[in-house]
Amino acid sequence: MTLRIHDNGIDRDMTPAEQTEYEANAAQILAEQQALEAAQAAQAAAKTSARAKLAALGLTDDEIAALVGA
Repeated sequence: MTLRIHDNGIDRDMTPAEQTEYEANAAQILAEQQALEAAQAAQAAAKTSARAKLAALGLTDDEIAALVGA
């Protein structure tokens, strides 16, 4: 499939080099997005784990909130 590009007011097909660069950039963006989502999920899991550990120590929900914030 040939991709199209708007170049200086003219629509044209991408050259093979442009298409390769476009696909590489798209793959890079996807990898970065997946890494960000994984980091956010890990952070959420760590926060949940920390709250559970504090509760296991006998702290109330209000005390936990005071320590770690809302």
